[in-house]
Amino acid sequence: IGGIGRFHGMPVVVLGQEKGCDLETRVKYNFGMAKPEGYRKAQRLMDLADKFDMPVICFVDTDGAYPGIESEARGQAEAIASSIEKCLQIKVPLISVIIGMGGSGGAIAIAAANRILMLENSIYSVISPEGCASILWRSNEKAKEAAEALKLTAQDLKSYGVIDEIIPEPAGGAHRDTLAAVEKVGEVIFKHLQE
Repeated sequence: IGGIGRFHGMPVVVLGQEKGCDLETRVKYNFGMAKPEGYRKAQRLMDLADKFDMPVICFVDTDGAYPGIESEARGQAEAIASSIEKCLQIKVPLISVIIGMGGSGGAIAIAAANRILMLENSIYSVISPEGCASILWRSNEKAKEAAEALKLTAQDLKSYGVIDEIIPEPAGGAHRDTLAAVEKVGEVIFKHLQE
């Protein structure tokens, strides 16, 4: 989902995945996994932002792109690649915030940004631990070992220079005090936009 809005009085384009909050809405929104049309929509919004000199703010929370046969038939891989390319082409500031799961190309498609921020308990990786374990060890039982090897935590990624800043969460996680978490994310985004 995405659109134009105002952030601290400045016009911006906002992009993100709608994940849903219960089983019914999660099924409706494919558990936050975008189809090719979603990535093409993101590209159109990034073009609009570039044309009218508006920064882009992306909120990433997806396990990855929608893996269905119909998505592949409509060009899922091309849509993801084009979206990544668009992120790298636009001239306006692009800030992405990993707010939960940042999985695979589905996340990278809107997270190839000038600044990448992560909530401290979020993860960002090229593949899920379960997917990695099934490829390397042919068993999901090794998911814990795969997660450790992937170095997918905010702390690991910051130490490797993959992300720019870790955003602290309220005690117990962002879901415990959503308002405080939103305010902190807003402060950090604003700081990076000013830079």
